[in-house]
Parts: sequence; C-alpha cells; structure tokens
Amino acid sequence: MTPMQEYKMLYERMHEISTEQGWGDPFSYARSREILIAGTLGHKISSTLSGADGIDQDGECEYKSTVNGNIQGGYTGISVHETWEKQVDYLRNHKIAKYKNHYISRFSGGMIAEIWKLDGTVVCDILEPKLEKNYPTVLTKKDPRLRALLTKKEIHANGEKIFG
Repeated sequence: MTPMQEYKMLYERMHEISTEQGWGDPFSYARSREILIAGTLGHKISSTLSGADGIDQDGECEYKSTVNGNIQGGYTGISVHETWEKQVDYLRNHKIAKYKNHYISRFSGGMIAEIWKLDGTVVCDILEPKLEKNYPTVLTKKDPRLRALLTKKEIHANGEKIFG
C-alpha cells in the first residue's frame, strides 16, 4: 500500500468511526482534536458541532486547543448582542460560564502535549474585560463577532495541569 492509499484508507475510516459513534464530522474545524481530547480524558464527546464540546463528570464542558508553541485558548466567533448587559448575560449563561469546566490543550506534532483545566466562571471573569474593550467597535469589522485570547500566563495562574 502506498502512503497515499494508506492515508485515504485512514481518512475514510476516521469518518466511518465518527459517524458510527455519532461524533459528527471529524474534519470539521478542530473536531478531530476534540474527539482525541475527550478520549484522552475519558469524557463523552458531544453529538453536535455547536454548544458543548464534551461531557465530563460535571456535565457539559468546553475544549480549546492550539498547535502553537505556547498554550493558549482562543474564544472566537462569539455572537454579538444589542447591549453590553445582554452580551454579559449571554457570556455568563449561554456561552462561556455555562460550562463548569474548560479544558485547554496544546498539540505538538499531532499529539497532545499538555491539557489544563479551568473553571468556566474564572475563564469568563478573565475574558469579559477583553471582550468589553472590543464590544463598541466589533460591528464595524469585517468579521463582526467577538473574540478574546486566554493567554499562557492566565492559564498557568488560574488552571490545573491535568495532562502532559
């Protein structure tokens, strides 16, 4: 079997396994990484591509992953609401703090290098000022959605390393 034939076979098999298990398309955005994180942590993978990424001992949870040299968590594509008060309600009750546990992973060479666990309320407390700063002008941008980055320093100061 040539490398290309093997790749094709593995690609098709990954899709087949994901379909059989109800995990969704493994090639959609970072879904394959989410599946690997869930398996590594003994979590159940969410059956939808929107909302929670996985289900841990405390319920629905959020996964963020990076392939950068330093760990970080990108919270992107956040819907914008009419007022900042409504935005905060969305962040607290429907988007970020809704999930008790957030798992931030760094991949290196296709393998998980490290995973950190953070409380969703703490993540929201860190990101809210960053999002508020961008809120007044977000609708004038080419991509009119909010985004903020959880930095390595913030992850190390507020999280617990659970893998790697």
